[in-house]
Amino acid sequence: MSATLYIVGTPLGNLEDMTFRAIKTLQTVDLIAAEDTRHTGKLLQHFQIKTPQISYHDHNRHSRTADLIDRLQQGSSIALVTDAGMPGISDPGYELVKACAELGILIVPIPGATAAMTALSASGLKSDRFVFEGFLPVKESERRSHLQTLATNERSLIFYEAPHRIQKTLQDIATVLGADRQIVLARELTKLHEEFWRGTLKAAIEHYSTREPKGEFTLIVSGAEPNEVPLTEDVLKAELLSLMQQGVSRSQASRQLAEQTALPRRQLYQLALQIEI
Repeated sequence: MSATLYIVGTPLGNLEDMTFRAIKTLQTVDLIAAEDTRHTGKLLQHFQIKTPQISYHDHNRHSRTADLIDRLQQGSSIALVTDAGMPGISDPGYELVKACAELGILIVPIPGATAAMTALSASGLKSDRFVFEGFLPVKESERRSHLQTLATNERSLIFYEAPHRIQKTLQDIATVLGADRQIVLARELTKLHEEFWRGTLKAAIEHYSTREPKGEFTLIVSGAEPNEVPLTEDVLKAELLSLMQQGVSRSQASRQLAEQTALPRRQLYQLALQIEI
């Protein structure tokens, strides 16, 4: 096992998802590079693994990568793990793997669960073609701008989201992609309170307007239908203008379109104010 970087998948929550090969690898490597040594320590204790750990996370990955590369070049075997799932999938790992690949150091993946694939497999949405987007940008303007690039994509879309941002993210996805798109929200995957919610984006917004979101979310959004027109600002303005040309006030037009699209009336009214008639 010398001079090898092992990419080891760990359970999303249920420890019974740990594979025999992953356990054996963690038992026999020289060192485990963990995103959170305290979190991984509980996993190691459960499986009676006594291999030493070193931290490797977003805040120290630049300096730590050089250290780990040096150890590998001296003949050490190292296992890279994150708190849950496969390293490098919206988690630390990419830079270390890239450096090893460039230096010709052997890289061996030890497959394990990933939230994206776990959720997609049970979503009931098309799984033959999909796009994994991970976490969307935190800033609303950047988030919406990025979603615009996906508006006409016909593949299923997979996102990760934290509970405190889920409502704003659902609203932005509905605004850009359309409130009638189908969505599956998977939370607490493999854990005691695992849950799958299925419906339209409009219904999802209503659902979480009265419930406090809990747990980490994986979102699966259906792809665009062929020739589907996304609800861009230009499309929304055109709809508002059509209503106003029929003698409907800006406020009434905004209210009617809000009922049709599940978009915020205030947002639509701001667009209506930009229209000259």
